Amino acid sequence: MSGTDPDRLLAQLDEQQRVVAESLLGPVCVLAGAGTGKTRAITHRIAYGVATGAYDPKRVMALTFTTRAAGELVGRLRALGAEGVSARTFHSAALRQLHYFWPTVVGGAPPRVLDGKGPLLGQAASTLRLGLDTAALRDAAAEIEWRKVQKLSLDDYARAAESRTMPAKLPVSAMVDLHRQYEAIKDERRQIDFEDVLLAMAGMLEVEPRVAEQVREQYRFFVVDEYQDVSPLQHDLLTLWLGGRRELCVVGDASQTIYSFAGASSDYLVRFGSEYPEATVVRLEDNYRSTEQIVTLANRLMRGRPGALTLRAAAAEGGPAPSVTAHADDAAEASAVAESIARRIADGAAPESIAVLFRINTQSIALEAALRRAGVPVLTRASSRYFDQPEVRQAIMLLRGAAISIGDEPLFKSVSDVLRGLGWRQDPPEGAGAERARWESLTALLGLAEEAPAGTTLAEFVRELQRRAEQQHAPARSAVTLATLHAAKGLEWETVYIVGLSEGTVPITFASSLEAIDEERRLFYVGITRARRSLELSWAQRPSASRAERAPSRFLDEVRAPGQPPVGVTGGVSRRGAARR
Repeated sequence: MSGTDPDRLLAQLDEQQRVVAESLLGPVCVLAGAGTGKTRAITHRIAYGVATGAYDPKRVMALTFTTRAAGELVGRLRALGAEGVSARTFHSAALRQLHYFWPTVVGGAPPRVLDGKGPLLGQAASTLRLGLDTAALRDAAAEIEWRKVQKLSLDDYARAAESRTMPAKLPVSAMVDLHRQYEAIKDERRQIDFEDVLLAMAGMLEVEPRVAEQVREQYRFFVVDEYQDVSPLQHDLLTLWLGGRRELCVVGDASQTIYSFAGASSDYLVRFGSEYPEATVVRLEDNYRSTEQIVTLANRLMRGRPGALTLRAAAAEGGPAPSVTAHADDAAEASAVAESIARRIADGAAPESIAVLFRINTQSIALEAALRRAGVPVLTRASSRYFDQPEVRQAIMLLRGAAISIGDEPLFKSVSDVLRGLGWRQDPPEGAGAERARWESLTALLGLAEEAPAGTTLAEFVRELQRRAEQQHAPARSAVTLATLHAAKGLEWETVYIVGLSEGTVPITFASSLEAIDEERRLFYVGITRARRSLELSWAQRPSASRAERAPSRFLDEVRAPGQPPVGVTGGVSRRGAARR
């Protein structure tokens, strides 16, 4: 028993969190809405189990999906007196076990884990004469990862792939051949990828009783955070770790499932009670993060959705009603957001308390430029920094060379010619993935050329791009955060702006099925629930330098208050003001 007072641990929790902490044995499912203190609940549960002697800390395994989350769990548990608990990602836990057992079970050193699939995939594609570029290879790698976490053989994948968009529009048969060649090269070099780590450990547990016995003796109690993100492969590995025991606590929120495209499934969370009929199910719905107005809007968006919780605002302090604003175009939207943020900072708001969230990386370009013009410091947390992307670096290098040889051609034509030389075409690729992201990145460069002042030469344009890239790498400091909606998960800010809320962006163009639309809805929900006190929503009626009209996101009508006119009609929103909800 640790030296921590168990009663003191419980005194720090609300009623439902306390139920979680006291439910120490048997299967437990914690349905935890955004901002309801799920990490607090599960860390206090583990600490309470250690303090009362119910748990030996060395026999507890807490599983997460990011090393950052695992580190946070360890830090909190240490502060609560629960030293010695293991907190790891699924991959980290499996790799540690694989390295330990491989020499005695298989013999020799374990295979080397690939840093990435790209080089081997490139060699496989070259052998098959497929001629795939870097973006297509990244999409092919994602297909391999999806196949493995779904536990599909190549034959099963060939059947499933008929309904999936293949990278570079390859025939399914060519993609299957690429997978097979990749696996052959990998096996020949005695290497494994990250998904193989899980597959190998699961296989070892299934066929080696002494391995299974040792692992199950070492770890008796399991806690899994973000259980809505578990894949079929991870679920099977977890089942093998348990070995028929029922000492499992899972925590998650079906409304925050935003990685289905990578194989995650909220079904295991939603159906936990069916898998474990005797399970204790606790619902955490008291939101301690956001104001009542923000919570109400989030509830409207998810009303009636499978597994959705109904949040209750527990914060005493109120705040302004969320607003929806329409703008003439993307540039006007970026300028208006920058001006609004500059006013907040002038009124005393800390830059780091503000975030601007968007659906795709390339939306950050105009926003960052507008914020810098307004004198606002910026920190980008998008999936990857725009100017760090390989296609952007390559394009700028070629533009620099072209600036020496090209004469007085119009800037737009010069940039367009260079980008076409890189494979850019006017029509976007089908589906999501790296090819689409590459196209959007290059299209964004063309947009910058389109918006450049009249008479700008290619050399001047290249210098401007280099200046932007240099500013992007400025030292970290107190700054407004720019982030994709995916990158924002797990974070929170006092004030959140969500921009680009038009059809084709949220939901994204390639989200055509009902399941894909629901994933976009959940992504928007994640964005909404990042805000503590202020939430500003906006959309632009057309792209910059274009007359193509857009419609507001269908989700904006779903969150409007009863009696409010639909978004996009007279009285629904204004160009400069905001329609208060």
